[in-house]
Amino acid sequence: MSFLNRLVENPMGALGVLTIAAFLEVWGDSFFQAGFYRSSGFARILMLLAGTAVLALYGSTVNVPRWDFGKLLGVYVALFFLAAQLLAKLRFGQSPTPSIYLGGAFIVTGGLVMAFWKA
Repeated sequence: MSFLNRLVENPMGALGVLTIAAFLEVWGDSFFQAGFYRSSGFARILMLLAGTAVLALYGSTVNVPRWDFGKLLGVYVALFFLAAQLLAKLRFGQSPTPSIYLGGAFIVTGGLVMAFWKA
């Protein structure tokens, strides 16, 4: 069994892989945001190509854990939300509003329930 397979068999390892995937997706999306709205000419082309490459890597990474698809993406959405808020602040200087904090609390709570509830 490969290291990656052993890693994702552990729930915390799978959560780590999903966290990496969330940051890859957010980072890839931020390249498109920068390409469409914050650059022009050759820099725009580079941003869009970088976004394409990073999103392809995300798509491969998010599917590594062998969880059922609904649970996988349910937990992933919570991690994606957290990564998006962090990158919005660091890369674009955008702070969450009270409504984002409240809605995000529901998203994160749902992700925790899906990840750790034993049926």
